Amino acid sequence: MSDDQEAFLPIQVLIADVARALVDDESAVQVTIQQIGLQTVLRLQVASNDVGKIVGKQGRTARSLRTILGAIGQSRGVQYSLDIVQPQRE
Repeated sequence: MSDDQEAFLPIQVLIADVARALVDDESAVQVTIQQIGLQTVLRLQVASNDVGKIVGKQGRTARSLRTILGAIGQSRGVQYSLDIVQPQRE
């Protein structure tokens, strides 16, 4: 694991833990991190049945997760964003 990946591990674990607390299928929760320029993108994938639980009514849950990431990023001088992705259907 590189130093960059190691630096993002606590945030990755935090988002995964919060997501697992909200969904029914905890084993489907995956958080990956991608650097795009100066922005760090966290991609949260959950089971297709659980996407609504992560987004929440009128997007409130997703907005709250993004607010948390914004506060962490501001204190660290990093810009985080959160993408909620649906798994590929087979």
